[in-house]
Amino acid sequence: MYNLELLRQHLESTWGPSVATNPIPDPHGKMGRGFSVLAFPPSDKTSCWVYSTLGMSTDTPEALIELHILSNKEDTTLIELLTVTASFHRNNTNLGLHHTVNFGRPWQDDSLCSYGFISLPYLSGEALEIFDCEGGHLHNLWLLPTTESERDYKMENGWDALEQRFEDCGLDYLNPQRDSCI
Repeated sequence: MYNLELLRQHLESTWGPSVATNPIPDPHGKMGRGFSVLAFPPSDKTSCWVYSTLGMSTDTPEALIELHILSNKEDTTLIELLTVTASFHRNNTNLGLHHTVNFGRPWQDDSLCSYGFISLPYLSGEALEIFDCEGGHLHNLWLLPTTESERDYKMENGWDALEQRFEDCGLDYLNPQRDSCI
């Protein structure tokens, strides 16, 4: 178990103060009472909206992660997306770095991005990524929306090849209408 208030403070030191969100019912009843999704509006610390899980891994000490997703606008549907993803993390196989999840719907509006790739938080760095807690380290990771063809490319060529494609094409990670990099 890790201290959720200390983790909140850690996240706020990176993105600024969080604002209250309305909780989404856990679709499968797997999340503990302490679980929530925090919203961080644009501030002097970040130019976009950031939505982050808080308490995603309290019952999975072997896979201590939290996920965040970025948005160019306020979007409460991302609270549901992160809640469902966090619930999936509590299945028999935990999520982790370089895994891919199927959102089951577009990331935002009619976006081609209907998958998420769990990546290092390149924009915020190791200061955000690693949170020291009792019993080890928790990793704050970026849930990066991707297209089906990008997911397929990763499956065929590996996560490092996908990240190289993102870099080569100048990935517009905040644009839900972006074209695939594949």
